[in-house]
Amino acid sequence: MTEIKHPLPPFNAETAAQKVQMAEDAWNTKDPAKVCMAYTIDSKWRNRSEFVEGRESIKAFLTQKWQKELDYKLKKTLWCYTDNRIGVTFEYEWHDDSGNWFRSYGNELWEFDQNGLMQTRIASINDAPIKSEDRKL
Repeated sequence: MTEIKHPLPPFNAETAAQKVQMAEDAWNTKDPAKVCMAYTIDSKWRNRSEFVEGRESIKAFLTQKWQKELDYKLKKTLWCYTDNRIGVTFEYEWHDDSGNWFRSYGNELWEFDQNGLMQTRIASINDAPIKSEDRKL
């Protein structure tokens, strides 16, 4: 059975924005089993300095991520799109198990297959320590 994740490429302004909102909503569930289903079986990621390949590795990566990044809250913004690619900017807030808060900023480049599954994700991310009272998400 072929997996399909609408909207499908080629993207227009409306469908690209829809894809970005769907990703934001899914990541904010912090459910690795749900989130990983948006990616191809052999999806390739660069996340900061880590390289992750395959849906099961993505699931494991996200499980570890959300065990470390507590009370995670994400906001994604469409930056640009073309055919089967989307660029986004994002920020998210989280704290570690010592109560130290961070706001992480970054950019992602996404490439989708013909079935609307993400086959490539390249993420550049920077963390900035913040005070709890400076949270905005």
